[in-house]
Amino acid sequence: MWNSGIESDKNIARDRKRKLSYYSNILILEDSTNAQNEGKVFLFRYGKKIFEKIESVMNPEFKDEEPMNPFDFWSGANFKLKIRQVEGYANYDKSEFASPSPLFDGDDAKLEDVWKQQHSLQGLLAPENFKSYQELEARFNTVTASGTGSDYNETIEESSADPVANDAAESTSEDTLEYFKKLAEQ
Repeated sequence: MWNSGIESDKNIARDRKRKLSYYSNILILEDSTNAQNEGKVFLFRYGKKIFEKIESVMNPEFKDEEPMNPFDFWSGANFKLKIRQVEGYANYDKSEFASPSPLFDGDDAKLEDVWKQQHSLQGLLAPENFKSYQELEARFNTVTASGTGSDYNETIEESSADPVANDAAESTSEDTLEYFKKLAEQ
């Protein structure tokens, strides 16, 4: 669809592409739009661009750059999240890390408070958060009508010759439309 050259096809491809997500605990130090968030720890979901920025400071490309763990309380660095709108999409290219420094100047009481506020990342990987292969396969087969293609084609051929069957096919198509609406809502 992406290579079709048709803009509507490209939009469908954008909506259906793989969306890789990463999660981290973040401490909000400054938030000019929501001051009530300052000092709180949140679970932050982010994409490839921010992950690449984290990777680049942890595993620098050049030998003269010092690797850094930005998540370390004592030798990490604050991340300055800068969001711009580029062609209708959020862009994080201007986001950057500050110079490494101890969080709260190493105040153990404040660091412990932040540590206690963190959310469990292991919970995101719990098996109950994922569907089994059989559930995924059944869903895929239902959506693509896999395995029922010939039955479906036979039904269409029969219904075109029989007005009563045409009414049944219309109600079936309405049921199908309702089914896809439910899928879209999920």
